[in-house]
Amino acid sequence: HLSELVLDLDVRRQPNTDLKFSASDSLSDQASLLDVSASLKASFLGGLVEVGGSAKYLNDKKSSANQSRVTMHYGQTTKFEQLTMTQLGKITYPRVFDDKTATHVVTAVLYGSQVFMVFDRTTADNEDKQEVEGTLHVMVKKIPSFSIEGDGALKMNEKEKKVSNPTTYMEALQLYKKLPTLLKQRENDAVPVSVWLYPLTQLNDGAAKMEREISTSLVSKIENVLQELEDAKKKYGAMDRSNAANRFQDVRKRLKIFHNVFTEYEVMFKKALSRILPAIRSGEATQTKLSDILNIHSRSPFVANKLEEWLENAQGEINLLSSYTAELSGIPVLPSSVQVNSVVFDPRVDTVVCFSFTSLKYEDPYLSSLTKYLAADEFEMLTPVPISIDQGSPAWFNNPDFSEKMKENVLLFKSFADANKGKTEQIRFVIAPVSDSSNPGASICLYRNGQMKDNNFQPVSKPPKPSVNIQNRDVILKLQKSPTGETIRYRVEYRATQPGDSGADGKNWEFTETTDAQETFTLTGLNLANHYSTVSGPTPMVLSYTVHKECDMHCYLTPCQQSSLHPLNRNGAFEYVYFDGHGGLFK
Repeated sequence: HLSELVLDLDVRRQPNTDLKFSASDSLSDQASLLDVSASLKASFLGGLVEVGGSAKYLNDKKSSANQSRVTMHYGQTTKFEQLTMTQLGKITYPRVFDDKTATHVVTAVLYGSQVFMVFDRTTADNEDKQEVEGTLHVMVKKIPSFSIEGDGALKMNEKEKKVSNPTTYMEALQLYKKLPTLLKQRENDAVPVSVWLYPLTQLNDGAAKMEREISTSLVSKIENVLQELEDAKKKYGAMDRSNAANRFQDVRKRLKIFHNVFTEYEVMFKKALSRILPAIRSGEATQTKLSDILNIHSRSPFVANKLEEWLENAQGEINLLSSYTAELSGIPVLPSSVQVNSVVFDPRVDTVVCFSFTSLKYEDPYLSSLTKYLAADEFEMLTPVPISIDQGSPAWFNNPDFSEKMKENVLLFKSFADANKGKTEQIRFVIAPVSDSSNPGASICLYRNGQMKDNNFQPVSKPPKPSVNIQNRDVILKLQKSPTGETIRYRVEYRATQPGDSGADGKNWEFTETTDAQETFTLTGLNLANHYSTVSGPTPMVLSYTVHKECDMHCYLTPCQQSSLHPLNRNGAFEYVYFDGHGGLFK
């Protein structure tokens, strides 16, 4: 009877305080902080044990690889109780022995309390994660020695304030300072933190017994597999929170498929463990069955190296999208091609120029293999099913054949957008995914009056320097077309200036236009006593050469093209302004 056990209990005080720190949330380190045995760890990993209280810490994981974490564990013990051998001999529970519902009896309990303080910090893209982790670790370890000023303010330097939120950090510090008092006041509410077990077979030969225990090496292998899955989950979490994943629907769709099949596999693997672990312990199955489960995993597409490869590729795609959208910052990103139509058909907009990612929609062979693998459910039969993964050609974001053209297009688009910024509300520049197998990677699409006019639009770019020939009062320029786009004629603006005058005030300019994209252009009737500048655009950069010893000519050319955006005449020609920063002196 319980009353008899209580009378003869060996009870003694056992006060002790323990303080530990950890910068890891790995299964191994979490179990170590809680002093979990290998056998209990196997049961937890297999989902056979439901944790509560401070042990819920075992389920507290970082959700993203961008998180930095430090855990402080404060443990305190109060008393120790144990049964004597005399009391053990009096245990007679026929139903327990006959029904074989238990294998061990609790013979001793150590009471106390445990507190886990978990400090998380998400690292920004421009921060050094290792440095943040180091500073956070130092901050948490300083908690036991930190002082609080008389007005309750916390002494923190600027770097510490940057890494830690002073408000929540102050709350944690105040709680830590109060813990000894709080735990002492509630000593009677202390809970078992450690128990000692005694086999029932030592009391009754007919009692149920543990036929065999899971080997430490197999427990370690299970732990490694689950840790690899946990690491993959964190990397997915970081990508799922990225701007690129939220901006482009095709990327988000692939990440969602991965998350769904990954979660389903994790459940299947743990269910297989939960079925086989009790069977091994009861003697109904051998440990080879557990080895079979581990072998099935090692041959599956969910094995660590295959997960890592796909996650790295997905991160590479996200990095490229992030890099290009950052280069084109200020230009709106439309998440799908459907949203492009809302801009194209806007009655207030005549022209839309779209930097298009043309290869975002594709069939992912790895994701297809994951889905097929789950349908086979190998863990049910414990029989490996071969699943092939067709790697195919390099992904668009890893294909060197596409990268050069993509870089060229993004620079052309950026220059074109900058040149036309704020000129009219009728022109819109956007970024969007528009599938086009004929222009893999990225291209520039031109829409006019609700229709796509060019799916590989090439704005004019900076032309080569003109060559110069001086004859008396005439300057003959040998012109060269822009390497991209269609140049249909040139416009030259000029005026007489004083030496050192850039002409940026925009006054007294004269201009002339060629009738076509002719190879030569002659400026005539120039006064040798004057200094001339020719320039186009509000902030010109000057290309200079000498007409005569007493007269410098500063020449700036503006190539024009059929498909740019500023109307120049009734025939539909358009003007595009370019600025040349490569000054050179010709004599």
